[in-house]
Amino acid sequence: MNKRWIGVIASVALAVAGAFLLVRYVQGADERALEGEETVEVLVVTDPVPRGTAAEDLEGHVESTLVPAKLQTPGSVGDLATLQGSYTAVDLVPGEQLLASRFVTADDLAALDQYPLPDGLLEITLSLSPERALGGALRPGDEVAVIASFAPFDLAAEETVSVQTEVPTDGADGTETETISLTETRTVDSRTVSSTHLIIHMAIVTNIQVERLPTTTDAETAEQSGVDLAPTGNLLVSLAMAPEDVERTIFTAEFGTVWLALETETAAGNPTQIQTRGTVYSTETNGVNQASVK
Repeated sequence: MNKRWIGVIASVALAVAGAFLLVRYVQGADERALEGEETVEVLVVTDPVPRGTAAEDLEGHVESTLVPAKLQTPGSVGDLATLQGSYTAVDLVPGEQLLASRFVTADDLAALDQYPLPDGLLEITLSLSPERALGGALRPGDEVAVIASFAPFDLAAEETVSVQTEVPTDGADGTETETISLTETRTVDSRTVSSTHLIIHMAIVTNIQVERLPTTTDAETAEQSGVDLAPTGNLLVSLAMAPEDVERTIFTAEFGTVWLALETETAAGNPTQIQTRGTVYSTETNGVNQASVK
């Protein structure tokens, strides 16, 4: 073998050895980055997983990964065995840590999929900010009270009034007059007062959809602070109610503000009154309603 071929073989060997060392260095980068860090083992989603997938069917769609403890999402799972018998309540996307809170039982999944609409009722969907729908804590089957709140309305009403006016008579000098009564129609501008009132009892929640969930960073911050997170977007809340109540609710959603309150049958029997600034600031002493700011 001449020197030329020896040089070629040596070059190829050096290239292969260099590539091998480079691969080993890259593979060890993650380990070096975690040196000195407290790490935990979590399962991370590798492929899209549709809602309703059994935990037992996730093999091959998740992988075990070491992450710094400070980056662990609260409620993350490190072993599929802990989820046995449960199903995904939402679609899972690649890259997210597997969370126990995203799994429900078969019965709960069926309840989430569909709440049957009772006979004689209509179903509508409202887009509500979290604070107006119990922070997203509502579930299908819950019964809620619907509260309507209105800012002042501008009103333009017509009224008929009697007007006294003097008209000339046929006097000799033309200066004599007589008073006659005429009617006029006038437009009167006015404004309603701000008001809030519980308008519907025991509406049934049939479905809840969340526009956006908190980010991983938000979850970490909340965990450190010891608080619970609410959705960051509006909630789409579907309600079943009587036809006349649907009309009142839609009118409120169009021209005012809707609030929902979780309700029991006992609470539904308590009468309420329309609240204005006057009633809010009023006090009742010995059965007498005292003066208030109106």
